[in-house]
Amino acid sequence: MVKEVDNGGVVVYPYRAEQGNLLSSFRKEAVRLMEQKCPAGWMTVREGETKGRLRQASPIAGSNDIVEERRWGIQFQCK
Repeated sequence: MVKEVDNGGVVVYPYRAEQGNLLSSFRKEAVRLMEQKCPAGWMTVREGETKGRLRQASPIAGSNDIVEERRWGIQFQCK
């Protein structure tokens, strides 16, 4: 959870483009966090791709293997 307010918040999780955001194993953890925050249920306010990051994938110094990590965000409000 990247932002938490009294009646909701924002969760962000990584995903692979070829897999899609709905099939990401990290989505289950995001949903679990929303369920903990809102036991009576929640409503999605906004959902979409958010700022990711670039990281070096190779452990070898001087290598230029760069990987883009994509992230998906869900802003939610408790019912």
